Amino acid sequence: MSPKHVIYKKLSRDKSVGVYMGKRDFVDHCDFVDPVDGVVLIDPEQVKGKKVYVMLSCTFRYGRDDMDVMGIAFRRDIFLCTRQVYPPLQDKERSVHTKVQEKILRKLGDNAYPFFFEFPDNLPCSVCLQPGPTDVGKRCAVEFEVKAFCAENQDEKAQKRSSVRLAIRKIQYAPDKGSEAPLAETTCEFIMSDKPLHMRVSLEKETYYHGEEMNISVDIDNSSNRNMKNLSVSVEQVTNVVLYSNDKYIKTVAYEETMDTVPSGTSLKKVYTLCPLLDNSPERLGLALDGKLKHEDTNLASSSIVKDEVLKEILGMLVAYRVVVKCDAAGEVAVEVPFKLMHPKPDPDTTDLVFEEFKRSYLKGIIGDDDESPAEP
Repeated sequence: MSPKHVIYKKLSRDKSVGVYMGKRDFVDHCDFVDPVDGVVLIDPEQVKGKKVYVMLSCTFRYGRDDMDVMGIAFRRDIFLCTRQVYPPLQDKERSVHTKVQEKILRKLGDNAYPFFFEFPDNLPCSVCLQPGPTDVGKRCAVEFEVKAFCAENQDEKAQKRSSVRLAIRKIQYAPDKGSEAPLAETTCEFIMSDKPLHMRVSLEKETYYHGEEMNISVDIDNSSNRNMKNLSVSVEQVTNVVLYSNDKYIKTVAYEETMDTVPSGTSLKKVYTLCPLLDNSPERLGLALDGKLKHEDTNLASSSIVKDEVLKEILGMLVAYRVVVKCDAAGEVAVEVPFKLMHPKPDPDTTDLVFEEFKRSYLKGIIGDDDESPAEP
């Protein structure tokens, strides 16, 4: 069975312009990014001689929106690109269209016009910080949107009733080839002890997928005269806000406190299993999540991959993950092992209707569907 192709549409309040798009997830493949394409439907009677533009934007938000009135900017446009679609600058019949655009154009008729954007290589992926229950009005997010509006020129401030915004996401899948399996170790020497305590922590691979269990190998050789106790294993998400501030959020997303002890002169070799999930997080305030959160059915943010020659500051937020193993041996002993948490790259040959339905419900949960109605082309 071939999958149904869902078309996302949204109309302005006065019905003068509408945006139709075949998808709202655009993938960064590291060497290239999926282009943004769609169709704008106009009402010539409502436009009344004005021009119609489409804008693709990437925005970083930090703090409260209502603080802008005090002269403090908590919004920065990382990328803006505006194109005129009506009156068309080139013959619609001669321009190259994607298959989805061709279907939409045939269905909507003569008052529909295509648009096409390409992402630059240095843009971040969609990410947001989970607000707490008392953080009404606060946002920290990297957001993408497509906006269509009619105006005398592109610099004129568009009226809300004659403009429409459709949120989209820029995502990234796990790379095809990962590095070697990460490991870290530490050796602690104590006063009045001739021999040290050695702890080694290793993982099976560098990249894990969302929802995948992690096997964490812990190897402890306690040759010291101290007893080791209170062994704990956790997965931490580390988020650095690198634009506007140097805020750093460290949140536990999986945790196990064991009853294991390693008395003096003994050793321990054991594998612990953890699964980093949003539902396993004891505290959600400050957690970085994929995309724009509107409902609860979303997931932890994927690890940030910084491309060569890209300034970290332009990425807005950097997300990383690490395994932390701690124990008490007359003082805290800890080992940290970094790893990547990402989405698996889907196989186009096995994509079926189930995956399409999952993507629809997933987008509905993240972006919401107010005034946005999917329809079949």
